[in-house]
Amino acid sequence: MTVNVVVNDEAREVEPGTKAWQLFADDPDVVAARIDGDLRDLSVELAGGQRVEPVAIDSPDGLDILRHSTAHVMAQAVQELFPDARLGIGPPIADGFYYDFDVAEPFVPEDLAKIETRMRKIVKEGQKFSRREVDDDAARVELADEPYKLELIGLKSDTDAAEGASVEVGDGGLSIYDNLKRDGSLAWKDLCRGPHLPTTKRIPAFALMRSAAAYWRGDERNKQLQRIYGTAWESKEALEQHQHRIEEAQRRDHRRLGNELDLYSFPDEIGSGMAVFHPKGGVIKREMEDYVRRRHLEEGFDYVGTPHISKDGLFHTSGHLPYYADTMFPPMEMENAEYRLKAMNCPMHNLIYRSRQRSYRELPLRFFEFGSVYRYEKSGVVHGLTRVRAMTQDDSHSYVTPEQAPAEVEHLLTFVTGLLRDFGLDDYYFELSTRDDAKPDKFIGSDEQWETATAVLETAARTFGVDLVPDPGGAAFYGPKISVQARDAIGRTWQMSTIQYDFNQPAADRFNLEYVAADGTRQQPVMIHSAKFGSIERFIGVLVEHYAGAFPPWLAPVQAVGIPVAERHVDYLRTLGQRLKGAGIRFEVDDSDERMQKKIRTAQTQKVPLMLIVGDNDVENDAVSFRYRSGEQENGVAVDEAVTRILEAIATKSQV
Repeated sequence: MTVNVVVNDEAREVEPGTKAWQLFADDPDVVAARIDGDLRDLSVELAGGQRVEPVAIDSPDGLDILRHSTAHVMAQAVQELFPDARLGIGPPIADGFYYDFDVAEPFVPEDLAKIETRMRKIVKEGQKFSRREVDDDAARVELADEPYKLELIGLKSDTDAAEGASVEVGDGGLSIYDNLKRDGSLAWKDLCRGPHLPTTKRIPAFALMRSAAAYWRGDERNKQLQRIYGTAWESKEALEQHQHRIEEAQRRDHRRLGNELDLYSFPDEIGSGMAVFHPKGGVIKREMEDYVRRRHLEEGFDYVGTPHISKDGLFHTSGHLPYYADTMFPPMEMENAEYRLKAMNCPMHNLIYRSRQRSYRELPLRFFEFGSVYRYEKSGVVHGLTRVRAMTQDDSHSYVTPEQAPAEVEHLLTFVTGLLRDFGLDDYYFELSTRDDAKPDKFIGSDEQWETATAVLETAARTFGVDLVPDPGGAAFYGPKISVQARDAIGRTWQMSTIQYDFNQPAADRFNLEYVAADGTRQQPVMIHSAKFGSIERFIGVLVEHYAGAFPPWLAPVQAVGIPVAERHVDYLRTLGQRLKGAGIRFEVDDSDERMQKKIRTAQTQKVPLMLIVGDNDVENDAVSFRYRSGEQENGVAVDEAVTRILEAIATKSQV
């Protein structure tokens, strides 16, 4: 007697007891199976009526399984080398994995080298990943020497209580994975939900990257553990490509370039996550602000301004407290009231809307400001300009009738995608973040409100013909959102602009926002949040890395530099500089004592896009040698032509 399964949409008859691996035995790239939508080990026994799909090692799911399996191998190697090490959590992450350990001394590079060598031995042994289900009591007995695992067992219904906990525990039963030697004896075991590769020998390429301190469960009140980061890929070639991307990312690191190009700094005296912009960085910031202010006015927004602090009752009204309390700075006691630094601008914009009666004729009503907001990011995640505690948002809110919402979302998407293209970020996709129906306490609003809002965003996004990737559970508590995910010059993805549909704050039990409809009734508007840059600081950090500091002329702090062949040519360049500055061009003359070639190298190091080199013939002919950042040079260019070229490069936002 046989049972029926559907494999890749094709019906097949198999013998009872058939394992998933038997369906794909001829394809060595298959490392797991998706059975009725759930990821499972290839060792799972098939039942009748199931839909079975192969999971290839180079697919997103396959890479996660590969990396999680490699994390287990790393943890086994650590405990073999450091028997007193206690296990934390070891999930896959973007491009790699990590595992946390409680050890007596921090890991040093020599330790990582030893761990990696031991891992290669385990991989070569071809140990089998074998899953078995256990109940809570049995798991506690088996893992009695692992205090952090015991704590996870107690938290299994709340996987948000610890980063990465969902790979180990969750709703339902527990499982333990045994690493079995070829003779069937136990080499190592770990609490885990799986799935895993069939054997360690299916790990093609990996490397350990670094170690760092990490608080248990991400809580600064808990013990500090040691986290080892690694990466694993489907082939040695893919690993080498990844390592090359890392080297390129290090070359582009905006923290290093910010220092080398004198753009910004992060003084300890001010505090973690708070940047100061130097004059050259201030030029970039001002250009961005001028650009986005002008574009908002062109798109029908009214400029408003709000204070940096507010009574904290405002954030209770908006619903942000208690949802965002952990990321807001503590309250300040003043005049028998508690005040908070604002972490978002929308509640204050609602007060502007509510300041007088509104008519349907005014809608869409669009408010915009550069709002300074403050968020208490944990010290472990603060990172240069891309994760800060003090930021400036180009924050806007559109108040529309429900019927106007679809057109407004399209209007905003057109706006943000045009902005990204102007800044050279023209490779992007959309991500649609929705609520997690399994966690209703983390979201507010009715099913109907969520369905309507999600449909509006999804329909508008699909009109752009751009990939729309689902992000279940990623919505804000008050409504779904679209985020534009842009790829930079080396293929990394950054969340940039966001558009959020909010049916919460206008509600009667919140700000009670209304407009008088055409029939004289009072109706509730829909509120649509949008941030084009997100935060200006973060956007600058992304741009520095995207361009590796070599900004296009319109954004460059110094757009052109004058280089004299000899000291006698300096006055000519200064006179030319007055004309260039009069035309709005940011121009400097290098009148240092260095030789001409050294001045050219300095300009290239500072990534100045254009150089005007002047010698005797140029002075005589009212000309310059026009040199590009790439090294291309054209001699004898008339000054009028040189000015025209610079202005054209700025106006067209070209990259030279």
